[in-house]
Amino acid sequence: MTFDRSIKIAPSILSADFANFGREIEAIEDQGCDWVHVDVMDGHFVPNLTFGPQLCKAIRPHIRTVMDVHLMIAPVDPYIEAFADAGADIITAHLEAGRHIHRTLQAIRATGKKAGLALNPGTPVDAVAPLLDLCDLICVMTVNPGFGGQKFIRSQVDQIGRLRALIGDRPIHIEVDGGVDPSTAPLVAQAGADVLVAGSAVFRGGSVNSPQEYGANIANIRGAAEAALKQAA
Repeated sequence: MTFDRSIKIAPSILSADFANFGREIEAIEDQGCDWVHVDVMDGHFVPNLTFGPQLCKAIRPHIRTVMDVHLMIAPVDPYIEAFADAGADIITAHLEAGRHIHRTLQAIRATGKKAGLALNPGTPVDAVAPLLDLCDLICVMTVNPGFGGQKFIRSQVDQIGRLRALIGDRPIHIEVDGGVDPSTAPLVAQAGADVLVAGSAVFRGGSVNSPQEYGANIANIRGAAEAALKQAA
């Protein structure tokens, strides 16, 4: 993975057809997505239960781009090796998921994977300052984690802007997860985000037999974000 700050669209497979993951992933990649986002939830750290490392291993052969694994689980450390072995390119843990997040980020990097750090809406951005040099990505949650399809929390746009200033010229992606669509993508892009996770906004209206809808949705989100950046330049 080479670092750049261009807009990247990362569809969340939480909104895909669970019975057809392989073809769904191939469809969104063929239709222009940049990364594939996998939301892992444990029913403990967040009030939902989704995927484990075996699912990640099963879908890995279908992913040609980047497997972006978001661990909404606690504890995290006992499962890092399993998700690394399953083929994750980026492993993101929540700052709130444990007392020793510094150790967690070190453990992720020790597997040779990119290390991500996610922040819930109630966590101040300043909390990441001591951890920046261990991060390849910081994910700002624009909904409370646990479910897809939630309403975008607009106050998080200011958090993204503060984070962008804090990062400076470090090669750290800013990812936004929650409620991203063509109406909110310009806000987060202008604030400094470059990786936009979108679930229902990508998969709405399409299917593996009608993938062009996925392509239109991806293009609309990307176009809205890029237009906002051009306007701000």
